Amino acid sequence: MRNSGDLNPSVTRRGVLSGGAVAVAVASTPVLAADAEAASGQATAPLQTVTTRLHINGRQIVLTLDPRVTLLDAVREHLALTGSKKGCDQGQCGACTMIVNGRRINSCLTLAAMHDGDQVTTIEGLGTPDKLHPMQAAFVAHDGFQCGYCTPGQICSSVAMLGEIRAGIPSHVTADLQHVSYSDHEARERMSGNICRCAAYPNIVAAIRQVHEDSAA
Repeated sequence: MRNSGDLNPSVTRRGVLSGGAVAVAVASTPVLAADAEAASGQATAPLQTVTTRLHINGRQIVLTLDPRVTLLDAVREHLALTGSKKGCDQGQCGACTMIVNGRRINSCLTLAAMHDGDQVTTIEGLGTPDKLHPMQAAFVAHDGFQCGYCTPGQICSSVAMLGEIRAGIPSHVTADLQHVSYSDHEARERMSGNICRCAAYPNIVAAIRQVHEDSAA
C-alpha cells in the first residue's frame, strides 16, 4: 500500500521537463513581443536629415543628408566624385585626403554636415586630363605611383603641404621655427600620414621637390 507522501506515478521526469519548458516559453512571450514592437517602432521612425551647402571644386552643391554621413561618403556616393578613395576608413592611410579651406584633412573622419559653406577641393578639382595640375604632372613625370589607389590623396596632401611651408607652418622636424623652408626631410615628415603600400616614396618626394623648385624659380 502506497502512503500519501509517495509521488504520483503518472508524473514522469520527461513530463516535468516538458512542462517547465512550456512555462518558460509562455513567461517570455510578452518580453519578446515588447522587443519586437520596440524594434518595429524604431524602424518606422522618420529619418532625420540635414541640409548642407558645400562648395565642391568651385561649384556650390546643396545636399540633404543623414547627419552621420562623412564628407568622403557624401562626395563619393552622392556626387559621384570617386577620385578620393576609402582606404582604412579610420584616418590612418590618407587615401581620402581632401583640401578644405586650404587645409588638408582626412575626409573619412569628418561629417559632411560640419562643412556647411566650406570650400572643398578633391583630386577632380585640381586639374583635368587636358590641363594637369603641376603636382599631377610631376607625379606622372617621376612615376610617383604604381597601383594608383593612394595617389589622389597623395597629390592633394602634397599640394596642401607645400602651402603649409609657404605659410611658415612648422613641422615636427623644422629646425628653425622662424624660417620654415622646404627640404626633402620636411616633405617626408609632412607626408608621413599618406601611406603608399607600393612604396613609391622616393618618387613621390622627387615629384614634390620638382613642384617646389618650379614654383620658387
